[in-house]
Amino acid sequence: MTTTYAAITGWGKCMPPAVLTNEDLSTFLETNDEWITTRTGMKERRVSHVSAMELATVAASRALACAGLDVADVDLIVYGSTSYEEQAPNSASGVQFSLGATRAAAMDVNTACTSFLYGLSSATAMIRTGMVRNAVVIGVELVSKYMDWSNRNVAVLFGDGAAAVVLQASDREEGVLGSVLGCDTEGRATLRIRGFGCGYANHGVTLGDTLWDFDGPQIFKRAVKGMSEASAKVMAKCGVTADQIDLCIPHQANLRIIEGVAKYAGLPMEKVMLTVQRYGNMSAATVPVALVDALEEGRIRPGATLLMPAFGAGLTYCSLVVKWGDRITPLGEAAHDLPPATQTALEMVNVIRAQQDPHGRSKDGLMAPIFAEARV
Repeated sequence: MTTTYAAITGWGKCMPPAVLTNEDLSTFLETNDEWITTRTGMKERRVSHVSAMELATVAASRALACAGLDVADVDLIVYGSTSYEEQAPNSASGVQFSLGATRAAAMDVNTACTSFLYGLSSATAMIRTGMVRNAVVIGVELVSKYMDWSNRNVAVLFGDGAAAVVLQASDREEGVLGSVLGCDTEGRATLRIRGFGCGYANHGVTLGDTLWDFDGPQIFKRAVKGMSEASAKVMAKCGVTADQIDLCIPHQANLRIIEGVAKYAGLPMEKVMLTVQRYGNMSAATVPVALVDALEEGRIRPGATLLMPAFGAGLTYCSLVVKWGDRITPLGEAAHDLPPATQTALEMVNVIRAQQDPHGRSKDGLMAPIFAEARV
């Protein structure tokens, strides 16, 4: 009996052109380039002038052109993100509509920063079991719109962006060979965005009232542990050793976290793809954008074995072993592109800042937990 795999045959990214530098952040936060760089490794990040769905649509169209797959033949669209335009309908259906993928099923996956990799694992499983023959998996974030720009601990970290891959059924052993997915629920409260969701609806909470809970030391410890243990398990599961990993493409949350995961995996930093310095933390978009950059920079060769670890709020974590195919260049290019930005990144951020708590209200009082969590 022939085994079916889910080969990655197309890839594409969509990065907003507006760049927000560390110097820009220092104009309204008590910080500077040295403070940010030494703690995070970040120098700049992107701020989008369009919606997350538009970023996702452009990235998906580029991935489809790269794969040479007609949009009419797409079976499934997976939108991995925490950035949604509305509660309903889902954002994947918006991308489906914009692409004209009339045959495709459309689903959103929200596991925070791991959303792309959870989506990649899910779509791979659906192809391998015969439910669909191909899929477009997207990782996208528009964090700038709901960032608490008064909170230095998080405002310096995050950026906007999107990337996508195309998966197609194959009888060759390639694509995701193994996945380990998990959730460190004891750390759930260490990373939380208050202000979204049913618990806040009709309680006087507006978009400008978002408040981030971010326990940096706990996140660091749990992120390194979760990604390192998941990487060890998936490598053992696939019978792969550290010296057989050609490139590690991790979630780009923080340079120190990445270095910690590489150390535990036994990988030299020369085998680790870094984009954190130029894009910051794009949550669900970091791994797919880094994957596309690695291909564009010639760091992935035919037949390469890749390791992709990540963690996110929840605290979800995962690690995937991916076997690359023979092709490392696109079959075609998409005509779809973003409209030009008419404002700088700093100008866009200042507009958002002006909308946040214009009356100087206390966020803490407004954001008190509206619902209680209990164990059963």
